[in-house]
Amino acid sequence: MGKRASFGRRRANWRRRAAKVALPLLVLALALAWWAYGDRLGPAPELAQVDMRFGICGERGGAACVIDGDTVAIGQRRVRLTGYDAPELDGACEAERTKAREAQRALHRWIARGSFSWTGGEEPPRDRYGRELREARRDDEMLADYMIGLGLAEGSGWGTVRREWC
Repeated sequence: MGKRASFGRRRANWRRRAAKVALPLLVLALALAWWAYGDRLGPAPELAQVDMRFGICGERGGAACVIDGDTVAIGQRRVRLTGYDAPELDGACEAERTKAREAQRALHRWIARGSFSWTGGEEPPRDRYGRELREARRDDEMLADYMIGLGLAEGSGWGTVRREWC
């Protein structure tokens, strides 16, 4: 056995060691990409422009209105805005109900600033209550980030800590 055989063994050992390191590094890189970019990986979502005036349901007339801090109505359609979860108007305590009214008005103010877009196309996914599920944004501003930033909503999805409103 000469130098050639020894070189071949060293190269095979190097390949095995590199494979042991490369796979965990690849998994780590993919996990970091998922954590950093999450739902932004993959093809861009289909966006639809929304150019209508919204009132607050029960206060002002019109076909489109804000039901609560994360849901709007357009005629008989109900649209659940995704990426965040706002407190409930019929919440467990007065503190939650107060925050829910603030969230409802904050959503109304955001929508009233003008046209925006949302995901979902013609056939959006629906939740178990039959509501359309859509993510809203205006240019680079995500509605979810706006509501969470105001402290009137919590994030939704994997890794999110549930907020106690009461």
